[in-house]
Amino acid sequence: MRLSELTPGQTGVITKILGHGAFRKRVIEMGFVKGREVTSVLNAPLQDPVKYSIMDYEVSLRRSEGALIEVVSPEEWNAETHDKGHADTEEHDTENQGGFRKDRVINVALIGNPNCGKTSLFNIVSGAHEHVGNYAGVTVGAKAGALRYKGYKFNIVDLPGTYSLSAYSPEELYVMRYLREETPDVIVNVVVASNLERNLYLTSELIDMNRSMVIDLNMYDELKRSGNNLDYSTLGKMLGVPIVPTTASTGEGVEQLLDTVIDVYEMRHKDVRHIHVKMRPEIESAVGILKDAFKKDETIGHHFSPRYLAIKFLEGDPEIERTLSPYDSFPEWKRMRDEEAANVKRELGEDAASAIAGEKYGFIRGALAETMAENEKQEEKSTKIIDSFVTNKLFGFPIFLLVMWLMFWATFQLGSYPMEWIEAGVSWISSLAGTHMPDGPLKDLLLDGIIGGVGGVIVFLPNILILYAFISFMEDSGYMARVAFIMDKLMHRMGLHGKSFIPLVMGFGCNVPAIMSTRIIESKSSRLITILINPFMSCSARIPIYVLLVGAFFPAHGSLIFLGLYLLGIIVAVATAWMLRRFWFKKDETPFVMELPPYRIPTAKATMRNMWAKAKQYLRKMGGLILVASIIIWALSYFPQRTPEDVPAEYLTEALTEMQAVDSIKTDSNDAIALATKEYQQEKSILGEIGHLCEPVVRPLGFDWKISVSLLAGAAAKEVVVSTLGVLYVGDDDADALAKRLKSPSPVSGQPPFTPLKAMVFMVFVLIYFPCIASIAAIVKETGSWKYGAFSIIYNTALAWLLSFIVYRIGLLF
Repeated sequence: MRLSELTPGQTGVITKILGHGAFRKRVIEMGFVKGREVTSVLNAPLQDPVKYSIMDYEVSLRRSEGALIEVVSPEEWNAETHDKGHADTEEHDTENQGGFRKDRVINVALIGNPNCGKTSLFNIVSGAHEHVGNYAGVTVGAKAGALRYKGYKFNIVDLPGTYSLSAYSPEELYVMRYLREETPDVIVNVVVASNLERNLYLTSELIDMNRSMVIDLNMYDELKRSGNNLDYSTLGKMLGVPIVPTTASTGEGVEQLLDTVIDVYEMRHKDVRHIHVKMRPEIESAVGILKDAFKKDETIGHHFSPRYLAIKFLEGDPEIERTLSPYDSFPEWKRMRDEEAANVKRELGEDAASAIAGEKYGFIRGALAETMAENEKQEEKSTKIIDSFVTNKLFGFPIFLLVMWLMFWATFQLGSYPMEWIEAGVSWISSLAGTHMPDGPLKDLLLDGIIGGVGGVIVFLPNILILYAFISFMEDSGYMARVAFIMDKLMHRMGLHGKSFIPLVMGFGCNVPAIMSTRIIESKSSRLITILINPFMSCSARIPIYVLLVGAFFPAHGSLIFLGLYLLGIIVAVATAWMLRRFWFKKDETPFVMELPPYRIPTAKATMRNMWAKAKQYLRKMGGLILVASIIIWALSYFPQRTPEDVPAEYLTEALTEMQAVDSIKTDSNDAIALATKEYQQEKSILGEIGHLCEPVVRPLGFDWKISVSLLAGAAAKEVVVSTLGVLYVGDDDADALAKRLKSPSPVSGQPPFTPLKAMVFMVFVLIYFPCIASIAAIVKETGSWKYGAFSIIYNTALAWLLSFIVYRIGLLF
């Protein structure tokens, strides 16, 4: 029987893994080994993928992948005699600890499974404000911090979450290479106290590596609440590694952890000893032969212990093969490896990688059997209750759409109140400066350039913070992983991977980190497609544009307009992904293997820390890029200066005639001449000439030269679009909001700069056209080719023009 044949609630015992390559390695390291019980929990709303429970945690697999795992019923398995696991170790002298230092500077590497709390610990210890997400892959690169404690300086590196030390994912490869090249003084292996059996697999590989290490038993509060009792002191002695219980979210136990790191660094901790996780004689014989061969070369153990190299080489790890390939003896080593691997398979009936993984899990099971007293009382977990709704085939998608609508409603409606307060403050500052400053270029720069530009963007800070709060909550709570679960089949039909949905939703915050987070996708083609379609996700930089125009022209339907724009971006992204998969990239059959972490309520402290970090980032952007861009745009629109004498008579006559035709505008001749002069000044400025040069391209969309200039300015950052409109449309003697200016008739032409139709077309264009410079740089960096960056600029802009033209022409019919 295959795993895919189990019905929800049915349990099977794994007998064989039929897959190969990355899929086989990934499921083995996640605990899918011979003799392990696995239960089918529920199907996704579209019946694929399927959520399974194994070793007290949950993971999702597609049915096609479940069909590669053979299982039998527990009754059939128990009818035979099987090894129940052992905790056999052998103590050895240190083979290679590497160089150590006594300069009171300790280089610490945080290593652990995804969702183990590494980044929370890193934030607590280093004072950093890295984002913590409750799904695999949120940390896609090393983050460094520092701490001074008891006379020691700790240089701390938070490495990506990884299930093992293999080379089958970017995270695993990154961790392996870091450990090889950097050689940290002490490794802090962060494990989840409530799910030790799965987490300790990585620990067993670190033990093989023979590095100075401390185990951080994180989320210890969850273990205590479960009623289970762990003798972690005895377990640490068995492993030869000190274990310290902590709760990183609150900081409990962190000082004890740091004290233990110091003791291990100074080589004075009594529990530290080097052990070997003993495996079956057939495996130990093969490992011993390879290890002895490696020991003949004195340079080979400088980075990894010979035993670790022998085990990984026997497993066929490609990164270890690349590490060993430069040595002259590599052909002989490879011949020996192939011969020993064949012997293992012949004797044990399974390949070396599966056999080694099974032995390690057997060791872990035996160690926990001696040190863990489990509470037999089984209670319905909140995770199962919540999942019965959010992953239900009837409620899953409606709940997701409701959450998205609620996010946009809160962003627009709730954000409008603090937005009004900030806007009032900006208007007061503008009025104060306009009243007390003498006329001149400096006053014009302050009012039109700085306040009109930066002030017109900073008012949207509350909206952006609300959006980030929602995204942060979905990530931290574990709901984001469920969204990827229910969306996988749909995404697969579009030519994407289920994990692609996580970077796409992250793109609602900012496209740059979202593009970087695509590293969690194992498939190269799916990763490239996800990168290219990510700019279609409305990032927070576009929110000021949406809030400005929606508030001015569609105040009664704000949340629906917001939702419609975001859905349009998703539809465009999906269509683009389908075309890229259909005509550019080959069909992708990458497995969907993703842990579904338990739900956790994000702490208010973590949420506020994240929001404050985003606020600081946004304010730095205001005081840096947008301030500079606003000043440049003001200068380009201010020079060369024009006087009333410079204005051609025919232009002045036409302007005065237009003003007299607008009944709502009352002005004497001097004011009319001044307004006409200012309009002529802007039109003939450097900025105006640039705008007129681009105007023929956007004229079919109903846009004029000012709008074309604002769109060009969006290349720096999308917020600059609003600041550019502020510079061009807000006068120095008027403190009214920019929104009122955009819908009020011009004193010169008598026509408002925007109409509801123009506003809608403008938002569609901004949604789709070329990404900002930072996003383009991220695309080039992550793809490794400037061609993808050029594709994003050309394709996105052409598509934006086409869709905007269609919207404009349809709108004119009504």
